[in-house]
Amino acid sequence: MSTTIRVLIVDDHPIVRDGLRAAFNAAPDIEVAGEAADGAQAVRLAGELAVDVVLMDLRMPEMDGVQAIRRLRTSAPEIRVLVLTTFDSDSDVLPAIEAGATGYLLKDAPTDELLRAVRASHRGETVLATSVAGLLVGQVRKPARGGLSPRELQVLRLVADGATNREAAARLFISEASIKTHLLHVYAKLDVRDRASAVAEAYRRGLLD
Repeated sequence: MSTTIRVLIVDDHPIVRDGLRAAFNAAPDIEVAGEAADGAQAVRLAGELAVDVVLMDLRMPEMDGVQAIRRLRTSAPEIRVLVLTTFDSDSDVLPAIEAGATGYLLKDAPTDELLRAVRASHRGETVLATSVAGLLVGQVRKPARGGLSPRELQVLRLVADGATNREAAARLFISEASIKTHLLHVYAKLDVRDRASAVAEAYRRGLLD
């Protein structure tokens, strides 16, 4: 006997919810169990309706999608969450994946792709839009953020105290070229472009007192 996948559609635009419901009506193994217009409603209805997969938008009033995903991971970890949104920037993708989303699709995905993604999410498989997968690969290939070496921290502390490259080199008994190299590594690890931004980001992350 085939299993019917119970889906909760979460989006603050009624026309989007209507379109998704129509798409799922054509699939014999998928049932739309309910709809929610924000994250708070989604968390409440997901438990009440005993859904299998939540199709989650991200930017919504009251409670956004990332907050709702975190709540669901705590209250109903067996429910799979598949993000369906317009946005694929790292500021949207990374928090959603870290919060516990099973997959991430964009709203321009064809209906067949969406149906396959819901079925895959129900099986516990990860489903990612091509652009999202590329973004995640790029993040993995970046130098580890915040993992500054002791020498890099020494250089950054001197820079934070106002030292020039020449002054820092003299204090540490190394060349100015070495100072520049250390700073380039610091910029890459902190994902910044200049000295001032590096110092500000280091303070924000608690790397400098």
